[in-house]
Amino acid sequence: MASFISVPLKKTYEVDVIKPLRTFIQNTFSQASPDDYNQALSDFNKLRNTTVAKSVDKHESALDVLYRYYDQLVAIENKLPIAENQIRVQFKWRDAFDEGSFLGGKRNLAIASAAYEKVCMLFNIASLQSQIAAIQNHESNDGMKLTVKLFQQSCGIFGHLKDIVLSHVQQDPTPDLNPDTLSALSAIMLAQAQESIYRKATQDKMKEGTIAKLAYQTSELYADAMKLMQMGSIRDLWPKDWLPTVGMKQAAFHGMAEFYQSCVAQQAKTYGEEIARLQHAQELLNASQNRGGATFNFRQEQGKVQRALEQAKKDNDFIYHDKIPDLKSLPSIGKAAVAKPLPVAQPMSSRFTDLFEKIVPLPVHEALTAFENRKSQIVALESGRLRESTQLINSVLASLNLPAALEDLAGERVPQSLLDKAGQIQELGGLAKIDQLMSDLPDLLNRNREILTESIKALDDEERSDQQLKEQFKERWSRTGSSSLTRPMRDEANKYKSILDTAIQADHIVKEKYNTHKAAIALLSKPKAELESSLPAASAAASLQGSQVVKTLREMIEQVNTIKAERDVIETEIKDATFDMSSKFFAALAQEGMINEETISAAELERIYSPLREQVSDSIHRQETLLSQIQNANTEFCTAKSSNQSGAQRETMLKDLAAGFDSFMELKANLEEGTKFYNDLTPLLVRLQTKINDFCFARKTEKDELMADLQKAIANTPSQAPPVAPRYQGGPGQQTAAQAQQPAAATASTTAACEHPTPPPRVPPPRPPPPTMPSTNPNGSSNSFGATDASSVPGAAAAASAPSAPTSAPSTTSSLPYSMTPGQPGQMQTPGQPGQMQAPYGQSQPGAGSYPGSAGANWQAPYPSYPGQGYPTPPMPAGYNPYNPFMGYQQQQPGYPPAPGYPPQQQPGQAPYPPQQGGYPYPGYPPQQPGPPQAGYPYPGYPPQQQFR
Repeated sequence: MASFISVPLKKTYEVDVIKPLRTFIQNTFSQASPDDYNQALSDFNKLRNTTVAKSVDKHESALDVLYRYYDQLVAIENKLPIAENQIRVQFKWRDAFDEGSFLGGKRNLAIASAAYEKVCMLFNIASLQSQIAAIQNHESNDGMKLTVKLFQQSCGIFGHLKDIVLSHVQQDPTPDLNPDTLSALSAIMLAQAQESIYRKATQDKMKEGTIAKLAYQTSELYADAMKLMQMGSIRDLWPKDWLPTVGMKQAAFHGMAEFYQSCVAQQAKTYGEEIARLQHAQELLNASQNRGGATFNFRQEQGKVQRALEQAKKDNDFIYHDKIPDLKSLPSIGKAAVAKPLPVAQPMSSRFTDLFEKIVPLPVHEALTAFENRKSQIVALESGRLRESTQLINSVLASLNLPAALEDLAGERVPQSLLDKAGQIQELGGLAKIDQLMSDLPDLLNRNREILTESIKALDDEERSDQQLKEQFKERWSRTGSSSLTRPMRDEANKYKSILDTAIQADHIVKEKYNTHKAAIALLSKPKAELESSLPAASAAASLQGSQVVKTLREMIEQVNTIKAERDVIETEIKDATFDMSSKFFAALAQEGMINEETISAAELERIYSPLREQVSDSIHRQETLLSQIQNANTEFCTAKSSNQSGAQRETMLKDLAAGFDSFMELKANLEEGTKFYNDLTPLLVRLQTKINDFCFARKTEKDELMADLQKAIANTPSQAPPVAPRYQGGPGQQTAAQAQQPAAATASTTAACEHPTPPPRVPPPRPPPPTMPSTNPNGSSNSFGATDASSVPGAAAAASAPSAPTSAPSTTSSLPYSMTPGQPGQMQTPGQPGQMQAPYGQSQPGAGSYPGSAGANWQAPYPSYPGQGYPTPPMPAGYNPYNPFMGYQQQQPGYPPAPGYPPQQQPGQAPYPPQQGGYPYPGYPPQQPGPPQAGYPYPGYPPQQQFR
């Protein structure tokens, strides 16, 4: 039965996407209806939660849920940009190959990025595809076809991720998203797809040559996968059975390729080649079994190859006698690369519908916004030209007191044009309206200024906090710096600040104009009777009523009124011009994947506004000509009236009232426009403030999480060991290299003490009497000190009861346990007795007759026995002379053979050695005290000794 590798899923955590997305839509798409996105937001949140829950189901229906969520992420990519500096939704995912640890350390990565969410979803889609493919019924045609399809799709997705992961994930990805890891996974999926095709071919009993090529290609793909998996950066990432499985399959499919090619050779009657390939197939399958161990699942094929080889050898030996060629001389099998990685489909689900289809993509929205800005600039420019020209002609006519001068020829009543202007001002609210607008303007300005100031302050505080933590934690503070994230918001805030500064300057100009014409506006706001009484009286000029100059001026005034009416129409057409830019921008986005807004907008604006611009220019040119004619005619009219000087004061006042009317209309328009501007600016600033507050809150949450992780890491970091206290403070002081080994020796001593009895404490022997000449005793029963044998020496029983050396090797009791060489400082001396050495633990010092070479046959060595052959012989003490008969080896105990490699020992009853040469102690000289044993010297069967101090 086929066994396939399935990739584990990445695990994620639930997040709330409704609130940040709704806030962004309300702030960005102000024209969108709440019904267009409230239900869509709820469905989108449910879709993600279902994706998290359905990932555990190994069925195609679970795949469809993942497909639809991924398609929705792609669909909103251009509508609702989820990023650190726009919509902050923190997506947290765990490494797929991370099993966690006892301390809770897991490889997690959290990024506020829809691109990161898409990458993780693609990884899970490919992983779930591999899991579903692995559990299919591979004995059926439908199951095998689905397996091949899913493995090829999984291979394509992992390969796609390898190419895009570093551009989509701006931080270091988790190990499962490493490009090397994704390359290896893609290679494994492709090899398994090829294996499925091979197994389908064997089920369908295709030709052996074709199956051999499929198997050889499968082996090559597994070889490629094995190379990628063994890269140093990812080798330790895989589950423990993956590498053995891939290595096993690589060798097994190579062996199966050789087997099926041997069938081709048998059909071609090249029996030697058949046997050579079968032998190679058997070797490869045996190697596969060694590699795979418990995962090896080619036992049936292995037996088949074995039987085929035995039959082929039998037939060749008895019938064909064909020569078996060298393996290297055989032709190549060839490859059949059928499995191919499938590209990522768009959309992946056939049932996908965009939940936010009523919201235009953000590039289109931004292009429409940019177009509206361009259109507004053109409208403002052309309307400004018309208004400036109209203001110019009004000011010229007011300075000439036209048409009031033509209507006031009699000088008895208020001119009708002036009465009409006064009535119009009174209908519009008069001076009280202007005062109200003037008083409201500063409040609106201050409100907007406070919102902007608070927003900028919030950004400054957040950046200052981030910078302080960056300086404190250095490279451990790994999150993106605030300066790069807040740049778009700061640019927007600076733009609004510049707009407010310009508006403040314009407000000052309006206020100055208001103060200049306040008296004339107040007079025009009064009733008709008060207005008439305020005008000075003048003598009649009735003789000019029918003159040609008056008729000419009246015709010219009518032309001025005509031009003004035309301008109102032109300005209305400029403001009300309509454009269908959405369809053009959508078409450009669909065709080119991007929108060249500047080119498209410029062409469309030129098409609509070019005729209107020509009309504006023509109106201005006609006005210039008409003003010149009016000024000439008015000069002639004034000359005709110059004989009457009594009406000069009245005419001046009429001019001021005409200028006051024009100023009122201009002030009212400017103040209402300024009020609308401030009211429109307020929601924009509130949106900016909301965006900044959300950003600061998200950054604060991220800061708290990162601080908690850092605090946990700092708390779990082992602190440095304190310095060793000096000896004068009661501490052990600084250890030397030799002393540093004492704890290990002490531990070994404790262990040995649990296994062997602890010897009695060492007691220094009494000072020996002065030396006397020995009395010879051949049987060794006495000596000059009166000692008889070892049994009479205190501590002999303890020595006798000491554990013996291992029985597996011969032992000796003659070597002293010292490893000192001449000139070394390791030979310790007892104070007051130079050269004397202490007796070992549990032993009394023997008499002179017990020296080596004496006749004390029953004396036993005061040290434990040493093993013989196979164990190192301890070196002799300093000053040892092998040619000195009195420094020979100890006698062997009766019944023990001499140790191999040692000279024969003196047996009991032998004559003592002759006296030593001068300078050496004579028999009967007080025994020397042995020095302490070296620290850590291993005495078999005896507990380690402490270092002598």
